[in-house]
Amino acid sequence: MAKLSNLTRHAIQVLAFVALVAVTVLSFPRYNSSFRYHVEQGKPWGYEKVTAEFDFPIYKTPAQLEMDRRTLLADFAPCFVCDTAVRDTLLVASIEDLNYLEKGGYQRIALLSGHTSTYYPVHQVLSPKQAYQVRGAEVSPTILLDTANTNRLLSQLEASISPTQGVVLEGQKIIDRGELVTDEKYQILTSLERACAENDAVTAHQRTLSTTGRVIMVCLYLGLFVLYLLVFRRRYLQSLSAVLFFALLSGIVIVMSCAMLQYTSLSIYLIPFAWVPVITRVFYDARTALFLHIVTVLIVSLIVPAPVEFFFLQIAAGMVAVSSLSDMTRRSQLAQTAGWVLLTYALAYTGYTFASTGDYLTINPYTYLYFALNAALIIMAYGLIFLFEKTFRLLSSITLVELTDINSDLLHRLAEEAPGTFQHSMQVSNLASEAAKAIGANALLVRTGALYHDIGKLSNPGCFIENQHAGHNPLLECKPEEAVRIIISHVTEGEALARKHHLPEMVIHFITTHHGTSLVRYFYNSYVNAHPGEEVRRLDFQYPGPKPTTREAAILMMADAVEARSRSLKEYTEEEIYEMVDTMIDTQIADGQFSETPLSFKDVEDIREVFKLRLMAINHQRISYPTLNKV
Repeated sequence: MAKLSNLTRHAIQVLAFVALVAVTVLSFPRYNSSFRYHVEQGKPWGYEKVTAEFDFPIYKTPAQLEMDRRTLLADFAPCFVCDTAVRDTLLVASIEDLNYLEKGGYQRIALLSGHTSTYYPVHQVLSPKQAYQVRGAEVSPTILLDTANTNRLLSQLEASISPTQGVVLEGQKIIDRGELVTDEKYQILTSLERACAENDAVTAHQRTLSTTGRVIMVCLYLGLFVLYLLVFRRRYLQSLSAVLFFALLSGIVIVMSCAMLQYTSLSIYLIPFAWVPVITRVFYDARTALFLHIVTVLIVSLIVPAPVEFFFLQIAAGMVAVSSLSDMTRRSQLAQTAGWVLLTYALAYTGYTFASTGDYLTINPYTYLYFALNAALIIMAYGLIFLFEKTFRLLSSITLVELTDINSDLLHRLAEEAPGTFQHSMQVSNLASEAAKAIGANALLVRTGALYHDIGKLSNPGCFIENQHAGHNPLLECKPEEAVRIIISHVTEGEALARKHHLPEMVIHFITTHHGTSLVRYFYNSYVNAHPGEEVRRLDFQYPGPKPTTREAAILMMADAVEARSRSLKEYTEEEIYEMVDTMIDTQIADGQFSETPLSFKDVEDIREVFKLRLMAINHQRISYPTLNKV
């Protein structure tokens, strides 16, 4: 069954990466011609040198066409005819026809009579109200707009407007890498794009090769990330939630980038690429966060208009984001990171533009506005952090800080109902967090786990020696088998209580593993001594486990055993404390309790040293105060 579960997990992980490749390739902008550039006016050209492969016209811009149209229409005269039913020398038009003349900005009209046309200025055309003031009597419209002839002449006039101005000859250089896309070059490049779309549509064979190339590149970059996980972070690769997290986070940013480029004219710098390193760093390590960020940026670089500039800016921003967010224990840290990313973007963009163009006029001030909006979106990532935390059952530093609040319901109850256990947990948390700092483990995580590791004792606090008074121990009145059952039950009771209070799985792991599969030696030894020659089932006196699987859980197991044993020392000398620490840790190692953890020999030695120094500081001897001699 376990094998089947592993196969299922690996299958889902593979499907996650396949889905990411498919979504990425399908989201990439599609090209219907051989023109495969994204042109941005006012920015340096980020592609290779472009030379005309055929003759093509330079198409006018919509503004130029509108200007030509206005120039031609400035002298155009709409056609009117006389109303034969009305005999009057005044030129009187209806309100609708006058509105038409005013809206079109016409300066004159053409009054048709047979095959001749007579032109009159518009100011001579009166409205019925104006005609009444002139004649003193009501006058009906004497001229009517000839819509058919007017529209026919307008169509002929607009058809005479040339949509092009000039031509680019085959072999002529259009633009080279690093050159600024001026208004003129932008017009030529867009004309080339239009000409390619009209004359050189992509064939099915070309489209297939293009898609294949994209698949190869995306698979290559994602494969490099998988290789990184396999070599340096194998535990992440073995976690289904971690793989799904990486795929989803990277996919979100990639799809947003593709949609921005394909469906809008906005800058790619509006996309908050720093989401990837920031959110990944909150739940995982900085190295993985930066590597995933680089892979995401490389994939998007395949479609952005200026890939070199884009890559340069995004890598700088990602490095700053990872460096400025070591451990997010306060919400304000996200705002600080956003500020540093904004400053990095601004400096990198300014420096790169100066270096590539040598002209400060090429700076686009709107780009800084995009950077500011980008920083605002980074601050909004707090909502995504919460969403990812709940979806993938991850644990952020903010949540850990909240859990270490001793005024929380569960810890307050522990302090009230089992004060000895609470004090023991506090001491263990101090020892464990110091040891974690010494070997580079997660000190905040192990501190949190230590505070909750013994909450199962709340089910029967009086049965544990640290909560007993006047030397009365009810377990000594029980049979060893019954006493062991009560002692061991604090692990299972603690797990049940933790789940009832919805504690994170990583915290529950500390509860279930802080004794591993070790023996309850006091009662085991008592039973063996009381039943000489009898075969004793070790499992009856053994904790159910599992064994610790992380460095943090192993540290807690050591700290728990050492702190508890230190309370039974008769003398707190250096020799006694050092011997006790070595004996307790050596016993756990010999018992194989750390066989599934990534602890090194050096880690264990560093942990020993921290425990010895901390216990010496806690239990140092005080001088005795002298009393006054009686006179």
